[in-house]
Amino acid sequence: MKALKVLAIVFAAYVAIVIAFESMIGFFQPAGDTTLVITTFDAGTSHDRVVSRLESGGALYVAANHWPRAWYNSALANPAVQVTLDGKSGDYRAVPVTGEEHDRVDADNSLPFAFRVVTGFPPRYFVRLDPR
Repeated sequence: MKALKVLAIVFAAYVAIVIAFESMIGFFQPAGDTTLVITTFDAGTSHDRVVSRLESGGALYVAANHWPRAWYNSALANPAVQVTLDGKSGDYRAVPVTGEEHDRVDADNSLPFAFRVVTGFPPRYFVRLDPR
């Protein structure tokens, strides 16, 4: 019984760490040379999100690497997005990535194990950004 309590406390602490990390990322939205801003549109309202830019096979991608992924769901619902990259904005089409392309992009842009731990091992989904 005592081992079960300890396990429950460790699990609760881990969940709290994941929630704190994900909340800080969402609140601060750290930007840098390896990020871009994706603007999605939902019922006439635009929403900006800083995401890491990824490249594979000469194409531009972004990944939903976290549990909060409203931007990703919005991009799937309305694939006409805007991207601000290196200070320049443009219109793009968000194309969901599956199958072999998904596996290639994932292999080309693997995540460190420590990152996966602090984010709670969320499933990873990719979107290819095709210029319009």
